[in-house]
Amino acid sequence: MLPVDISTLGAFLLAVTALVLSPGPDTLIILRYTLSSGPRVGLMAVAGVQTGLVVHTLLAVFGVSVLIATSPLLYKMVAAAGAIYLAWIGVQGFRDGGMLNISGDKPAVSGIKAYRDAIACNVLNPKVVLMFIALLPNFVDPERGNISGQMITFGLSLIILNSLWQAPLALAAEAIRRWLLNPLTYKLVTRGTGVLLLAIALMMIYENFFV
Repeated sequence: MLPVDISTLGAFLLAVTALVLSPGPDTLIILRYTLSSGPRVGLMAVAGVQTGLVVHTLLAVFGVSVLIATSPLLYKMVAAAGAIYLAWIGVQGFRDGGMLNISGDKPAVSGIKAYRDAIACNVLNPKVVLMFIALLPNFVDPERGNISGQMITFGLSLIILNSLWQAPLALAAEAIRRWLLNPLTYKLVTRGTGVLLLAIALMMIYENFFV
């Protein structure tokens, strides 16, 4: 028997679908590593994102996320760490060779690196922390008891939904690798993803330190 009501779980899945489909740092990293190193590495990045969501779920269950959200200092530390990390990833797109390397047989990055970077990107994103704080508790029914079980069920449901979207996305990205053989397209992709990641990092800094 599920800790949550089926209708409540359905409402939760409808609510998070828009969030899952919205492009963000996780999507950019998955696409970048898939295009640079192939679908296997891309899927490792997908696995890294889901591992990050597991961490967020556990933090939400144990209340650490609430502490981060209610403490301005801790929240700003997480925001700064996440922004700096995303900016560093974005800058790689402007280095010689960029992060996308479609020539040769050797992958540009290893699956372990893609997995590790995707975990860090997801865990250090304060927006995800706030999503867990603002969204999950709204669907928890105290009268049913087993609060931890309810939150874990919602977290796992989000991970499954996220995987169903991001895994095919990584596999589909491989189909456009041949377009990157064009030097102009190659440069546009490396610079474009770099600009997007830098823009997201700057927005995180602005929203958390200047608004």
